[in-house]
Amino acid sequence: MVESIQNKCRILIVESCDEARKGLAQALSALGHDVTAAGERAEALAREDLAEFDLVVSDLDDIEPSAAPNKTADIVKAFKIGVTNSQTRRAIACIREIIKTTLSFKRQCIDTPEQITHVREKIDLELPSDLTLMNAVLEYLLDRVGRLGLIKVEQSNLFVALDEAFVNAVKHGNRNDPTKLLRVTAELSPREAVFTVEDEGEGFDVQEIPDPRDPANLFKSSGRGVLLIYNIMDEVEYSERGTRLKMVKRPQPAGN
Repeated sequence: MVESIQNKCRILIVESCDEARKGLAQALSALGHDVTAAGERAEALAREDLAEFDLVVSDLDDIEPSAAPNKTADIVKAFKIGVTNSQTRRAIACIREIIKTTLSFKRQCIDTPEQITHVREKIDLELPSDLTLMNAVLEYLLDRVGRLGLIKVEQSNLFVALDEAFVNAVKHGNRNDPTKLLRVTAELSPREAVFTVEDEGEGFDVQEIPDPRDPANLFKSSGRGVLLIYNIMDEVEYSERGTRLKMVKRPQPAGN
């Protein structure tokens, strides 16, 4: 589906791999958008029209040397998607297709079996506050967690925890305001998954949330999502203002 001209976005892709850069550029151009591709970060940052792009997709694959002898170096796969134009944040249908296409393209890059235990993936998303954008994000994150062999996704309830975190940030944090950004970061490896969800709202005190286990709060809906997150994740930490949530999930011990 090609977007109407009023929803046409200017997209900058920064990717050092020629094949990946051309492939993603073709996929996004097919949606009817104006796509520019750069092979180097320095080249992209030096552009005089950098501020005129609506969205930036910045990618990086790198090798981090290990200090331990006889240990294979980690392969870092990192990318960032950022909506930079406040007017573009309102074009949710346009952004939805871009995000879905970009993440779908990323999922096609299958890791080799010999790489998989040494891959660390860093993901950084800055998106308008709209829950319809989160479906593709959830699908991608769960796919990557499962592919890295980190967690048995179907048995972990990870979907529930991440979905609750997104809903709370969009609805209660940013009040469904598409001009406010939702920042989602993930650092994934075969050892653990660390997720951070941050909104631009006024914040709250997590200690003041009614305990849904208290009989007096039996018919109140508030607090149930936070309780689910605490029960599912291995570590949960809210910032002082409550606008930033960090969650850690690790593999279950063998035999569990």
